[in-house]
This record gives sequence, C-alpha cells and structure tokens, in this order.
Amino acid sequence: MRFLKSALVSCLALLATALAKSSSGDKVLVLLDPSLDKANYSIFFNGLEKRGYDLTFRAPKDASPAVAAYDVPNYAHVILFTPDTKSYASDITPQSLVGLLSENTNLLITLSPKQTPLSSLATEFSLIPPPPGTPLVSHHPKREEPATLVPVDVAPSPMLATGTAPVWFSGAPHALGNSPYLVPILRAPATSFAADSTDDSDAAVIVDAADKAGEGLWAGSQLGLVTGFQTFKNSRVIFAGSVDLFSDTYARKPLPDGIPSGNAQFVRDIAAWVFQENMVLRIDRTAHHRVNETAPPEMYTINDQIVYTAYISAYDPRTSSWKPYDGLTDLQLEFTMLDPHVRTALPPVAGEPGKYEVQFRAPDRHGVFKFVIGWRRKGYSFLHTSTTVPVVPPWHDEYPRFLSAAWPYYAGAISTSVGFFVFSALWLAGDVKGERKNLKNTKSE
Repeated sequence: MRFLKSALVSCLALLATALAKSSSGDKVLVLLDPSLDKANYSIFFNGLEKRGYDLTFRAPKDASPAVAAYDVPNYAHVILFTPDTKSYASDITPQSLVGLLSENTNLLITLSPKQTPLSSLATEFSLIPPPPGTPLVSHHPKREEPATLVPVDVAPSPMLATGTAPVWFSGAPHALGNSPYLVPILRAPATSFAADSTDDSDAAVIVDAADKAGEGLWAGSQLGLVTGFQTFKNSRVIFAGSVDLFSDTYARKPLPDGIPSGNAQFVRDIAAWVFQENMVLRIDRTAHHRVNETAPPEMYTINDQIVYTAYISAYDPRTSSWKPYDGLTDLQLEFTMLDPHVRTALPPVAGEPGKYEVQFRAPDRHGVFKFVIGWRRKGYSFLHTSTTVPVVPPWHDEYPRFLSAAWPYYAGAISTSVGFFVFSALWLAGDVKGERKNLKNTKSE
C-alpha cells in the first residue's frame, strides 16, 4: 500500500512537471517580509498565477510550510522578498539555499543597502556588495524624484522583451566578480554611483573614499543592479538589488519623459528566465557509428571514418513542451583522450530540425577516447554530454597486404632474391661440369 502511494505521488509530480509553465515545475514558495504589503506586489504575483504557477506565501521566521523534507525540495522555485530580514527559520540559511540550487531549485533573491545574511550569500556567487548603507545614487536625468530613485535603461538581451522601457530602481548595487557563471541583466547608468550621501556638498568625501582603493565608491555601468547566476547543473538564481523593482508603485509610475515604466515587463521577463521558462535547452540523445553503418560499434579502429549525431531541443513555455531546436551555430564536438585530438564544428542538418551531425576521421592513435560536447553561453542552459569509446589498432588480418610506399623495398628484396638464386644456380652448375672434366682426365691417364 505504501508503495502504491509512493508511486502515485511520483506520477502526480511528473504530471505536474509535464503540465507546468516552467520546465522544472510550477510550485513556488514566496518568503514575504511582514513589513512589506503583499497588495503592492499584486501585478507581479498575479502575473505568475495567471501563467500557471502555484504560489505559497510564508513569513521568513515561520517554520512551515517547509522548504524541503528529508533533503528533497518541496518547491521548484523560491522567491525571497526579505531584503531587510536578518533572522530566518532554521530551514532558511545560506547553506540550505545553496543546497536547494544543487537540487535544481531556482531562487529569486532581493537585496537592500542593509547588511543581511542574503548580502553575505551574494558574495558566494561572485557578487561584491558595497558597504552597508550605500544605495545607488544618480542626479541625471533631471527629475523631481530623489537621487536614490533612478530611471535605468534596459539593455537588449535575449531574455528580455524587445524594446523594454527604462525601469525605476531604488536600492543597492553590486560589483561583479570574474565568475564565468554570472549573467548580467541590468547595469547601473554611467552617471550613477553608490554612496552613503546624496548631497553634492559631500562630493569631496566620496572622492576621498574612492582614493582609498575604491572602498566607498562603486560607479558607472560596471555596477550591477540585477544579476543572474547559472550553476553547472543549470539551476538559476537572480540577485536583485531592490524589492521595490517588483512593486505596483514602480510599475504604474511614469518615467520623467512621461512614458510608462518598463518595470512590469522587466520583472515578468526575469522571472521567466530564473524559473526556466525560456533559454532552456537540452540534449535529447546522441548517436555515433562508422560511415555506411547505422549501429554503434563496440570499438573503433584508428583512421575510421566516424559519424556523430546529437539531437537538441528547446523548451516552449507556450505549449509546455520540448521542441527540436536548430538555432545553434557555434556547437563543437571534441574527440578527446586527456587532450582533444579532434575538435570540429557540429553544424545543424538542413531540413531536420534539432539534428546536428558531423563526420570526421579517428586519429592515428589507439586508446580510450570520449565524444564530448561542452556548450556554455551566458543565459542559456549549459549543454554537456560525454560518451566513452575505445579506439584500437587494426587486427592482424586488417592490415593491407601490400603498401604502395614500400614498393622500392619490395623490388629490392625481390631482385636480391632472384640474383641469389641465379648466382647459386650458376655456381652449382659450374662446379658440376668442372668435376666431370677432371674425372675424364683422370681416367684417360
């Protein structure tokens, strides 16, 4: 009976994943700070629910509903709208959040200028927050709003809708480390900086702080405001420097030039990315065989002509299904034994969506080789697959009978043998005739 219940739960979980808007599931846990008004984020939350997500709300210090049970996550995604919270329930720690990522749970985390456990967590992802109490400041463009409320242009990105209007931002920036897994999404304006003062009379203090190895000032477009991070397992996390970025107030607030802000569209797009709705790829299967064959052999022989095929699909959130994808133009295949012996392009096959194929010659070296695909591009799911195959020398009866390059040696050996037999025949024949003559002379005497 217990087995049947377990099987039923597993089937329902698989069915929910198959019907989810996201490729990884539709259950979302929202940790909402009690100081925040849930109604002020209705556009964002209602948008998620309309797209098929099941939202569960919880205070940071509440023990239930639990994020995970027996080290198995109960939710596919976790939203932490707790920018100023300094204490959490026992199941919410920096270590547990990293553990959720290792179990393919996605995170959306908001930060603030205050020092919190989430600020310390951000440093583990190669983000460098400014000192506490230093929000983003910009006096341009001229506007009635305070200098800490900044309109930020949205740079074009595959994860964002084309032509997204500038967004309102008020919060903490961060500097970016050199991790290759970082995905910059929203950068600060070139005229902005992080400082603990918005008064121009204190500009000298800011400059002095900048002279001290930059420890009080981060400035310009090198600053990040919203940054993503994708793990090697393809789970995703976003660090946003402001929870107000998601608010109805900023979504409805017009920009200084009078046009509507792009906050609503922007937060919808970044949620779609972090919840793995878009830019999600996978390798369905791979195949390899010799030319003019179809089945993979147990082993290859050196200098064999090999055909390698990979089938790749992309997740379509509109139909919640995987569809063949042939949009990769820079995919490569490596045939490696410690080091790549062959590195070649793996192009898409015309007329066969999702199929990538290449033919190459096995190296003239035997050993244990691997077919390796390792494709990593910012924002997209990482593609990695590895297949091990042995490459052996030819069998004793597989070598060619004669080598064209060895004909001079063959001719030399044959001429030497013929000359030896001719010489031997002449020598032996000459000795026999001479002995007969000597015998005749002896008898006559």
